[in-house]
Order: sequence, then C-alpha cells, then structure tokens
Amino acid sequence: MAETSLPADVAPDPAPSPPTDGIVVRGVARSFGSVHALVGVDMHARAGRVTALVGPNGSGKTTLLLVLAGLLVPDAGEVRVGGVDPLADSRGARARTGWMPDAFGTWDSLTAREVLETFAAAYGIERAAARERALSLLATVHLAEFADRPASVLSRGQKQRLGLARALVHDPSVLLLDEPASGLDPRSRVDLRLLVRRLADEGKTVLVSSHVLTELEEMVDDAVFLSRGRTVDAPVVDARSGRRTWTVRALRLGALTDWLTTVGAQWRHEDPGFTPPDPAAAGGVLIEVDGDEGAAQLVRDAVAAGVPLTSLAPAGGSLEQAYLALEEERR
Repeated sequence: MAETSLPADVAPDPAPSPPTDGIVVRGVARSFGSVHALVGVDMHARAGRVTALVGPNGSGKTTLLLVLAGLLVPDAGEVRVGGVDPLADSRGARARTGWMPDAFGTWDSLTAREVLETFAAAYGIERAAARERALSLLATVHLAEFADRPASVLSRGQKQRLGLARALVHDPSVLLLDEPASGLDPRSRVDLRLLVRRLADEGKTVLVSSHVLTELEEMVDDAVFLSRGRTVDAPVVDARSGRRTWTVRALRLGALTDWLTTVGAQWRHEDPGFTPPDPAAAGGVLIEVDGDEGAAQLVRDAVAAGVPLTSLAPAGGSLEQAYLALEEERR
C-alpha cells in the first residue's frame, strides 16, 4: 500500500498535554516494610474545584495526603502540587500547599494567635502582616474571642478550626484536608462547608478526605476512590439524572408492593434478611429510579393508582452509592 503523508503545511494534532494545574499524581507507590500502603495511584484534582478522597480504613488516604504534603517520599511515581514537584522543589511546593491533618498538634502553651503568627513567620511573612493575617483568620473560623487564650483550653472542635486557620495562614493555592470536620458541632460543619466552597470558587484546589460521605456530598465537585492502595473507578451518580436507589414508603406496605409488582417495577426490602411486616401496616421498599424525573413520575403514577405514599427519598448520596457499588469492597 502506498504511504500517504500530510501536506507540508498541515501538521498532525499534537498529543494532549498532561494536566499541570491543581494536584497531579501518576503511578505513586509507597511501602512501609512489607505493608504496601500505596501500590498505584493516579489522580488529578483540578484547580477551582473540591475533590473528595474516598476509601475505607487502610486504603491509603492518609499516606497519599502525607506524600502530597511533602512529609513522605514516594517509592515510585510522580507528584505535582500546584505545578511543582515536592521532591525537586520542597520549599516551592510547601509554599503552595496548606496541610490540615486529622488531629491538631501544636505547642499548647501558645495562644491561638501566637500559633498562627509562629507559622506565618515560618513562611516568611513579615510580623505586622502576620498579626493581621492571624486575627483575620481567627475571625473567619469563629475563634476571635479565643485569640489570646492558650491552645490547651480549646475543645477538640475548636482545635480543628484553629488547624484549618493554620493551613490557610500563607494563602496557599492547594489545600489538603484530612477529616476536617472531625469534632465539629453542626453549626461549625455548615461554616466549614461554606468556607471550603468559597475557597474553591476563588480558584484554590481543595482535596478533602472524610468518612462521612453525606457531608462530602454537600461540598465536592469530583471524587477519587482508593482501595487497597490504588485508585479505582467508581461511577458517581448524578443525583438529578443518573439512576440511583430511592426509598419509597406508604401507609400500607401491601398496597405499595402489589402496585409495584403489577407495573413490573423491581423492588426489594431495605434489609434482605428482614421479615416483612403486616402488608396492611405502614412500610417501605427500595427501588431503582432514573433521577429526579423518574422519581416525580413514580409519585404521579402511584397517586393515580391510589397508593397511599408517605415519602420518597434517595436511599443515600451519590458518593455513598458509588462507594458501596465498588467491586473492590465486595470481595
């Protein structure tokens, strides 16, 4: 076959360039003796978005965060944080990174303000600017009244808020948050969610790890799933249009199940080992529904058929359903 070639003035499309913004991880591995904490992690957390880091205990989440924070050296692979390699340019990477571990550790004899000023000085921030920054951040995390009290008197939740302020003291472009809501009261959790969303809207890259998936659901744009030290694919459901599991309840369970069976709908009891109650009693079942439109149609059809519905709600958030659907966790 004759070889064909492009005209001299027509060049082939270049291969897409790898991403450089936010956090980029390729083939990262890290072991502790015979324990392989990370065996093959690939991910991209984009700037201007909040990315959830999801996985069971022992999946490697904290190890990955420590690698990204420059506190652990990977055995293999490449890492870029804000476009900088933490191994080649540790100072540059740390200047771009705000790290909030799951437990606050500091000198308890220092006041909350002194903690922030000390860390600001470590980042080379001039003293007057550091003091102003510290007071501003304490107000942001609702700790202004504790500015001159020693950190030792702060509660667990207050220390978490101080830890978040400490991570923000040098205005980093990348935030690594490990269980940031641990110990926070409901009001503080709402404040955290709003703050994280605002930081992302300002263009920062936010990677947040938490076991409370319903909490993550309300603040994240993307998700990375870890299992046994490697990233795995999980179809995150779009709550508005994707197919997901809903809980349907009615005043008479029998009326609901009879109708669902008649129309050919696939349903199941919430607990497979559960003994069904009296069909004349109130109860509910689980059913797969195609997004909000499918849910609305189900309500219309059930009401038209005389089924006494009392509620219809998602059985869990999209992150939770994706997590539970992982084949890795079923083995």
